[in-house]
Amino acid sequence: MRITFKDQQLLSVLRNNARASITDIAKRLGVSRSTAQKRLERLEQSGVIAGYTVQMSAAYLDREIKAHVSITVMPRMTAEIIATMKKVPEVRSIYSVSGPFDLVAEVAALDVNRLDAVIDEIIAIDGVERTESSVILSTRLKR
Repeated sequence: MRITFKDQQLLSVLRNNARASITDIAKRLGVSRSTAQKRLERLEQSGVIAGYTVQMSAAYLDREIKAHVSITVMPRMTAEIIATMKKVPEVRSIYSVSGPFDLVAEVAALDVNRLDAVIDEIIAIDGVERTESSVILSTRLKR
């Protein structure tokens, strides 16, 4: 799908406020409501816009205790393990990596006990051979 300059402007509006009304979007783009609505629907239907999400405040995120959990998986079990981990809300992201581990999961919880329980849940997933966890003490740079 070809993305136009107006499409890029629309995406920019939504990046700043995913709850912007179609009227607000139309005003910012300098187009009619129906034109803005059609552009938005086209971007959604083509898969450019895959969904909408909530952006958490820095104050809330700073309260979380985060860890990277490195995971070694049994052969041909990766897809199953990822599917199971997707169901755990504290698992924020899962990366496929090179090196001695197969996956790295970023996990966040509001207290150490919950973080420990989530790591135990990951260890208990069928096909997980080994894990190694690193608690994040502070963020020095995030872009």
